[in-house]
Amino acid sequence: MPQPIAFIGSGNIGRTLARLAADAGLDVVLSNSREPETLAGVIAELGDAARAAIPAEAAQAADLVVVSLPFHAYDKLPADALAGKTVIDTMHYFPERDGRIDDLEERRTTSSELLQRHLSGSHVIKTLGNMDFLRLYSAARPSGHLERSALPVTGDDARAKADVVRFMDTLGYDALDVGSLADSWRHEAGTPINVLPYVGEPPKGMTQEQAHEWLFNGPSAVVSAARVKKLTGQATRTGRVGLYLEDLFPVGR
Repeated sequence: MPQPIAFIGSGNIGRTLARLAADAGLDVVLSNSREPETLAGVIAELGDAARAAIPAEAAQAADLVVVSLPFHAYDKLPADALAGKTVIDTMHYFPERDGRIDDLEERRTTSSELLQRHLSGSHVIKTLGNMDFLRLYSAARPSGHLERSALPVTGDDARAKADVVRFMDTLGYDALDVGSLADSWRHEAGTPINVLPYVGEPPKGMTQEQAHEWLFNGPSAVVSAARVKKLTGQATRTGRVGLYLEDLFPVGR
């Protein structure tokens, strides 16, 4: 694996992936939208292999950069500093949070293609964003383990995609290539492969409050590459864009 791995965004997914990387013995450079000093607690938790920086410095420090921002901030990413880098896109478009983006609502493009357009000198690969952050950490398993799950991967550059697949293997996951960035909608928020397959079958008849509690405290499920292929193949571009809790758990289910 290239050293170090950089992270722009220190929310739940970013911190979880940084923790997995540090656990695997990789050097980590973590950044957020504030000053590096605000990451002191996270850096202390990750150990000697981690350090904090501003986003542009983090981008320049590594060939592989994980971006985990609220999607509405994607155009704030430092395009010049990320030129020539492989960028792992873990982000999802949530209309209620990010505001309406007509190109996405009308299915003219995907969120990852918008990111690639902004980062025209980078190689964007979408993956590692379709599990909840708790299971993303707890479900990681070494290569060959019977309970190791697979995650979908999309991207336009074969070499960058191969680098990301190796990184995923290091973190504890198999990967299934499901196409180009134009196909990345197949594992966006609200699709069949998003979150729930890695959780398992929810109990019936839950309220929204109970569903939320169960989502963050329920069991984990193993998802094979074959199941990833089946579920991404079942995805459609109909209905609402993005993820809403009531879509995951209809009232009275």
